[in-house]
Amino acid sequence: MVKDDFVVTPWDVSGDIDYNKIIKKFGVSPMVDLPDVFMKNLLFRRKKVFAHRDFGQIVQAHKSGKPFVMMTGLMPSGKFHIGHMILAQQMIFYQSLGAKIYIAVADVEAYNSRGLSLEDGRKFAIEEYILNYIALGLKPENCEIYFQSDRSADSKKANAYYRLQNLLARHATFNEFKAVYGEITPGKMVSSLMQASDMLHAQLPEFEGRLPVVVPVGIDQDPHLRLARDLSQRIKAYKFVQLSSTYHLFVPGLSGGKMSSSDSTSYIALTDDAKSVKKKVNKYAFSGGQPTIEEHRRLGGNPDVDVSYQWLTFLEDDDKRLKQIYDDYKSGKLLSGELKAILIDKLNGFLAEHQKKREESRKIVDRFVC
Repeated sequence: MVKDDFVVTPWDVSGDIDYNKIIKKFGVSPMVDLPDVFMKNLLFRRKKVFAHRDFGQIVQAHKSGKPFVMMTGLMPSGKFHIGHMILAQQMIFYQSLGAKIYIAVADVEAYNSRGLSLEDGRKFAIEEYILNYIALGLKPENCEIYFQSDRSADSKKANAYYRLQNLLARHATFNEFKAVYGEITPGKMVSSLMQASDMLHAQLPEFEGRLPVVVPVGIDQDPHLRLARDLSQRIKAYKFVQLSSTYHLFVPGLSGGKMSSSDSTSYIALTDDAKSVKKKVNKYAFSGGQPTIEEHRRLGGNPDVDVSYQWLTFLEDDDKRLKQIYDDYKSGKLLSGELKAILIDKLNGFLAEHQKKREESRKIVDRFVC
């Protein structure tokens, strides 16, 4: 058996990722044709959301005007960057479709795995993530942002959430934890069960009741989804609708590979200034161009490996303009430096507006977080 030349786990994403192999390896389904309302969204139209499990029930819920939930979580650590924005854009899109949005701040997990105090986790979540969510367009209506350490001021809701976590423990096995987490610690086991409770608790009668829930993630987080899906069908005290999930492509780091919050040269943060953006893109963005201008004019560049072009496929909404950039770069008409300049202008134009909105968001953040 030939070993894959890439690694995709919750803790390590490396190598030249083959998404077709991933679909087979993880047992997910390719994203099929969707209704027009989905195809108007860049992430679905360009197959950035490339695979799913049981997404049909979400499509059907939207078609029939029935309620559904989109659930996601955030780890309160690291700078909020362009890679994180892809998930935030999905939250906002689902909210526009009428979904109730549940966002869990994984402050308990950060405490157990990263030694971050609950107080610092709360401050970091608001400053780095929630302000950016609001600036990107998240609305307070039909949205619940909560902290794992303090689910709700309503005692019935809080009790139901933590009770579910404890009841799920009976239906998990040590081997399952080991398969997902490798080295097992009590903290990791608690975090895993709490994640499952995060994904499932919207269906409890104290919350929304039995209904479809979609969890959009990067494919590296799929082991957590599989565990929660398995547990949901074993626990007979509740009759959960099976969780739906979607999987989006990784935004490559500037120098290639997965974007990483631990490497500031791999990402553009949504708080970076124009000078930093220009410097990072020009210095670190991997080029698909030729070694010399003469060779580039003659042979053309390779937009399929060029990071500046790859980023534009996530950022440039105009399909015709994107195709023109692709064709010009491949033909050699557009040079690597010119392609980088297009990306820099796109990023800085977006960030200038976003950062104004982010500051305005401070005025209403209390409507999202109690």
